[in-house]
Amino acid sequence: MGHPARAGAVRPTTPVHRLTVLYDADCPLCVHLRHWLLRQRHLVPLDLVPAASREARRRFPGLDHASTLREITVIGDRGQVYRSVSAWIVCLWALAEHRPKAHWLATPAGRPFARATVLAAAKWREALKDGEGPPCEDGRCEAPGVPG
Repeated sequence: MGHPARAGAVRPTTPVHRLTVLYDADCPLCVHLRHWLLRQRHLVPLDLVPAASREARRRFPGLDHASTLREITVIGDRGQVYRSVSAWIVCLWALAEHRPKAHWLATPAGRPFARATVLAAAKWREALKDGEGPPCEDGRCEAPGVPG
């Protein structure tokens, strides 16, 4: 006869089995990043849903949907809500190639780099809204390239 399971024994589990990324469908950078996320190999499946859309409101009726248009928001399948820097990190964590980087970005040493990236993206996004960014034709916009 086998031994009964020990009380309090913990089996390794993934805390999140699926993530929903709410992105601004009217933001060229957000749409670009959506497409980039879709091309990656996922360790955790990602559902990409336009922020404040009918689908987002149906899935998450208690969420402040206006805030999801201002900053990236990711919701875990167990109700976890990640915003801003934490949302970017959890997106990377879901990707096979980028999980090690996500672990580092979540540390006190890496978090300032994640924050700087999110602030730079927000600044670029605001410039687009103010008409200072690159023009978009036929709904196709490119993220800014590396200067040089």
